[in-house]
Amino acid sequence: MKLLIRNVHAVDRGLDEVTDILIEDGRIARMGAQLSEPMGEQDRTIDGSGLTAMPGLFDMHVHFRDPGQTHKEDILTGCRAALAGGVTGVLCMPNTKPPADSPEVLRYILEKAKNTGVSVYPAACITKGMQGEALTDLAKLKASGAACFSDDGRPVKNAELMRRALEKAKELGIPVASHCEDLDIIDGGIMHKGSVSAALGVKGMDRASEDSITAREIVLAASVGGRVHICHVSTKGSVEIIRAAKALGIQVTCETAPHYFMLTHEKLRSGNANDRMNPPLREESDRAAIEAAVLDGTIDCIVTDHAPHTPEEKANFTLAPNGIVGLETSLSAALTALYHTGKADLQKIVELMSIRPREILGIAPEQLCTGAPADLILVDTGQKWVVDPEKFRSKSRNTAFRGMELTGRVQMTITGGRIRYEYGNVM
Repeated sequence: MKLLIRNVHAVDRGLDEVTDILIEDGRIARMGAQLSEPMGEQDRTIDGSGLTAMPGLFDMHVHFRDPGQTHKEDILTGCRAALAGGVTGVLCMPNTKPPADSPEVLRYILEKAKNTGVSVYPAACITKGMQGEALTDLAKLKASGAACFSDDGRPVKNAELMRRALEKAKELGIPVASHCEDLDIIDGGIMHKGSVSAALGVKGMDRASEDSITAREIVLAASVGGRVHICHVSTKGSVEIIRAAKALGIQVTCETAPHYFMLTHEKLRSGNANDRMNPPLREESDRAAIEAAVLDGTIDCIVTDHAPHTPEEKANFTLAPNGIVGLETSLSAALTALYHTGKADLQKIVELMSIRPREILGIAPEQLCTGAPADLILVDTGQKWVVDPEKFRSKSRNTAFRGMELTGRVQMTITGGRIRYEYGNVM
């Protein structure tokens, strides 16, 4: 089957032009103005006027809850949510039940994801059972398909264990991603420690928890000449530490999520647990620092930390687990906050959400060029829509963007030359 996309605005690294794109046999066969191509009955021509083509996005921080908590999400529904958000590749965090600390769990994830249309890469645990007491067999886990090592969901409390993990990961040529949190400082806190937590009478999480472990991980990585990836950066202090480390040539990369540069702890005054995640929404000074770091390149990529929970779990503000879903809103949120405000162009969005995450993981980037695999998305960057969680393809509805108007929406997601998602169509 052939797909011919006509008159589309194509954006990629080094590419920003209106063109036609011919897709055949799972690849981009040709690109150019006014392509003339005989089309058969089973082929399809798509009018791309007013749409933007981008390489498929990559979210290097998602929780699909599979195995073990599939009432919240599973690999199949997680991938459907990803496709609806223009995400064609994901890195799944290992805090499943059982944790992804064995070749058997990694094989399960890879096998279940095979026919989803999404490239699913598992992260494997740093420590056995994510208990922070002994390293996993990192070499065996890499051989079994691990693309990254992390105990995300929990920090590795023992600094020497983390140092040894960074050292071994350097030998294996694979990144370590760190959940930067000091549990002793957190001490049961459920949101950012500040004026809002005080007003609500709940225990808060001090910024020092994140900042101190961010600094520790960077020192440990530098000590072994290795590299570390800092997960879900949310504080101005962590931004300053990472920026200084990069200036010194230390191999540190990092990520943030749209909610950290769009929302603050003020949103929690309503007492809705769907606004609670870890790290938490912080203050305006943090939000502004995160946005600035995204724009100046200190922060390498935008992710979601997609963390599904059931409505029952999220019903009680103080007892609910942390986490929000984000795969179906991430591109729209980034376009709303960065592109439509004139702060970033579309090429910058592609760098943050498609190219850099793959580069960090050593995965070949998706590209809009002749001969490349046909893994791309079509976006109406000007479409306004109101986030209705009841229409999500994810099993879960716990979004902090509920009811918000966003501008920009994915119209079509193509992987392997096949239309996997089309706005308005049930697929």
